[in-house]
Amino acid sequence: MTTTDVLQKARLDGRTLLNEVESKELIRESGIPVVETRLARSKAEAVRIAQAMGLPAVLKIDSPDVVHKSDVGGVKVGLESAAQVRAAYDSILSSTRATVPSASILGVSVQKMAEPGIEVILGATKDPQFGHVIMFGLGGVLVEILRDVSMRLVPLTARDARVMIREIKSLPLLQGYRQYPACDLGSLEEAVLNLSQFLEKHPDIKELDLNPVLCYPKGLVAVDARVVLEELSPA
Repeated sequence: MTTTDVLQKARLDGRTLLNEVESKELIRESGIPVVETRLARSKAEAVRIAQAMGLPAVLKIDSPDVVHKSDVGGVKVGLESAAQVRAAYDSILSSTRATVPSASILGVSVQKMAEPGIEVILGATKDPQFGHVIMFGLGGVLVEILRDVSMRLVPLTARDARVMIREIKSLPLLQGYRQYPACDLGSLEEAVLNLSQFLEKHPDIKELDLNPVLCYPKGLVAVDARVVLEELSPA
């Protein structure tokens, strides 16, 4: 689906929260690399998708009522066989239903497991007065613990992106530290600028989170995505 298709479908359904598959389709057109992800609504479909994409696979619950998937047992990684995919599918559904009985479950997303990398976050929120604000920092659970982030108002310049990345306290980790190889800072700067330009084209995006984005010595890839649209006015 194109960006227009994704947005139109959500609007026709009366939704403001895009699911993971839709969010990634939307972000893909910004130029930021994302892991291919498809939605499975049965164990058999999950196995077919996982085998087609290539193992090992990652399965995640897809529900608008679950924000932190890991907290409800809704994420399984490193699945190396069809049997493990089937078991993970059942485990994710039963754990989510037990933890959040009222949750509306759309299915289970399936993606190929990405190579490990340094985890960072790219996010954005829309301020009613100032417009979109982009956030960058260490990702994964560290973003909630360390709060090591930088922020800028859209639109960003190349200099903004460069400074934004280099002003977080954890910069030495991105530059290479002990067993951690240096990240491709050039690709990070490009991703920040791409996000800024993307938000300018889509003023109806209220919130956007790419967490984590895995950074490598060459390139990067977003493995999870969440997009929330603004409510449509009655007019």
